[in-house]
Amino acid sequence: MKIIKLCVLAALLCLSVTNAWALDVEGSANLGVFDKYLWRGINLSESRAVTQGSLEASANGFTLGAWGNAQLRDNSAYDAWEVNEVDLTLGYSFDVTDLFSVSVGNITYILKDIEDTNEAYAGVTVNTLLSPTLTVYYDWDKAEEDGLFYTAAISHTFEPCAHAAVNLSALVSYNDESDYSISYYDREADEDKSYSHWHNYELSASADIKVTEQLTITPSLLYSSPLSNEAKKAIDSEWLAGVNLSYSFAF
Repeated sequence: MKIIKLCVLAALLCLSVTNAWALDVEGSANLGVFDKYLWRGINLSESRAVTQGSLEASANGFTLGAWGNAQLRDNSAYDAWEVNEVDLTLGYSFDVTDLFSVSVGNITYILKDIEDTNEAYAGVTVNTLLSPTLTVYYDWDKAEEDGLFYTAAISHTFEPCAHAAVNLSALVSYNDESDYSISYYDREADEDKSYSHWHNYELSASADIKVTEQLTITPSLLYSSPLSNEAKKAIDSEWLAGVNLSYSFAF
């Protein structure tokens, strides 16, 4: 509860500061259905379908977001329609030069039946072909070791017509003693299963289909696979399929 209050207070402070500027707010509301909850290659729903929703607002480089996951079918840990995770994100993005952009922020993970935690992140994007991006995550709240997780990604979007866009991306990750590269259940076990090695790679494709100027439907497909023997002990190769409905707004 203290974490939630701190996040709300930080958001209010950011909004009070930006109100002194010319405040143009843009945001989106999203609701999706996926065949599983896959995060960093970890199957967190035992291959049972989930629904995921989010609300995000941005102004003057600041972004405040809330995201949640709920089971659509029972698994061994949670009942159907039970919300088992809510993430609160506060971030700030800015251009260092025309070539480099930086994003920093914090993600608060509020987990049912598992201890909540926080990750700070910092990312650098090169504003050129494929938009190469390096991001570092640090579990500053619960980490007992280094608690670092790195991702390197590239992406490209092209528009075959005025009402559709195709998004392609690839990502590789490296784990440095972060407990959050393993499942909820292993994380709670007495045995230390964290490690330092390459974690996984992901290949994804999606299509943004505009229904109206504000309403977009996005079917997506992602493939994830472990990159090292250590990672193979924690995760398997997985496919993730889903569809998301997004409503954008501005005021």
